[in-house]
Amino acid sequence: MIFFDKYLSDKNQNLLIKYRTIIRVVLIICIVSFSFLVDAQKVIISIHLRNVSEARITLLPLSGPDALKPLLIIDGIKNGEVAILNVQPENLPGEFVLRFDYKENESSTPYPSEKRIIISNQDLELWVNPTYCNNPDSTWFQKDERENSTYSHFLNENSEKMRILGLLQNFLLNYDDAGSEFYLSAVSEFEKRRTDYNSWVKEQVSRNKGLFVSSLIGFNYIPQISWTGSETERKKSLRDNFFEGISFSDPLIVKTSAMKEWMDRYVNLYGELATTMDLRDSLFTLAGKIAIEKSRDGDPEVYGWMVDYFFNGYESFNIEKGIQMLQPYLDDPKCLTSKRQEINRRLEGIKTLKPGTKAPDIELTDPENRLFNLYAYNTGSKYLLLLFWSADCNHCKEMMESLYPFSQQSENKQLMEIIAISLDETESEIIAWEDRIKEIPAWKHLRLEEGVRSKVAADYFILSTPVMILIDKETKVIRSFPESVGQVKKQISR
Repeated sequence: MIFFDKYLSDKNQNLLIKYRTIIRVVLIICIVSFSFLVDAQKVIISIHLRNVSEARITLLPLSGPDALKPLLIIDGIKNGEVAILNVQPENLPGEFVLRFDYKENESSTPYPSEKRIIISNQDLELWVNPTYCNNPDSTWFQKDERENSTYSHFLNENSEKMRILGLLQNFLLNYDDAGSEFYLSAVSEFEKRRTDYNSWVKEQVSRNKGLFVSSLIGFNYIPQISWTGSETERKKSLRDNFFEGISFSDPLIVKTSAMKEWMDRYVNLYGELATTMDLRDSLFTLAGKIAIEKSRDGDPEVYGWMVDYFFNGYESFNIEKGIQMLQPYLDDPKCLTSKRQEINRRLEGIKTLKPGTKAPDIELTDPENRLFNLYAYNTGSKYLLLLFWSADCNHCKEMMESLYPFSQQSENKQLMEIIAISLDETESEIIAWEDRIKEIPAWKHLRLEEGVRSKVAADYFILSTPVMILIDKETKVIRSFPESVGQVKKQISR
């Protein structure tokens, strides 16, 4: 722009200045608006504590890899105070447990109570008496709350509709003359009510399509059962029709607690048929094959969830033929298993972690139980070399055999200090790591207890080892990602 300014008239110069000012204002508005939208993605929960002396409030997710692990904890909330929970978008939507460890008075022992809630995209305000946290007269949401009030209303209606169906089903299961007209008329009545009920469930799902609860409601659908056959035939028809009414195109179903409970019931229908271990393995493998094929044309995350579900089950029960059956699905790029999703996320994240950006902070405890903080770490060297490695990694061993003596040369000691961060987590790996670091005592050693699943590994998008990251000691800005000792030498000597 400066190059062309000298060729413009005074009038055009003034016009250009005016346009520049407008552009700057528009850019500022866009930046502020974008920042607001990004921040608005999180959900704020305001909890008004009532009728107890004090409470510790914990939020726990009911599904996902961190199910029933504390997500947020706020301690020391007094009677009449408001606790603020900020739930980040990556945890939403979902079902959660609000746990209250409360004291009725200052000297009493804390007592627990729990309330299940749904959190989606609406800020929530909740008035809670922990002693009666599931009593609507003592604990309630703001008037315009959508998810929890909608689901509560559905459950109340559903309870009455299911009462009659339950009575008919108990009669059909226990009546001793399955060929009588009386029994057949009960079958006809049950089928009519089942059809009406399923239509109502579909209507509720459609009506609440914009809410997370619609994904929960769908699991109430009742599949067709053959009541006129034997008990074996009934269970077969239940297995064959089990997936009726469920939309595998809805990715939110995998965020519900109902999804796993529903699949457990399906697998148990096959488990009931097993009389030997070999037959069990075959039946569970068959169940997995059928379920995965049903989900294959649905949403990739649902397809991946289904493969994860059976992989974890086969691994737990050591069902080798089941794991072999899963291999084509695990290799399918459309199958978004949890591992594939994590890899995709990290591959995208790696693009943002590049030379010139600030290295994420690291807070860990070293082998001597001392707290290490990367940003606060002081050293006389110009550079810090972060080395992510594992004791059972052959490539790591080869690199360290040349990197360690290189790092101990006096001129290199002044330029660079190495912080070796281990991803070892199993008992045998930790023993190997402890033995290995005795051979390289000059380095600063740390270990990620959760390995590649740890926060530090996620922050640095570590997918494999070894990985070296050279950072400036003063600014903590990333200088480079050397892949060899030669590249390290070239970088620190510049």
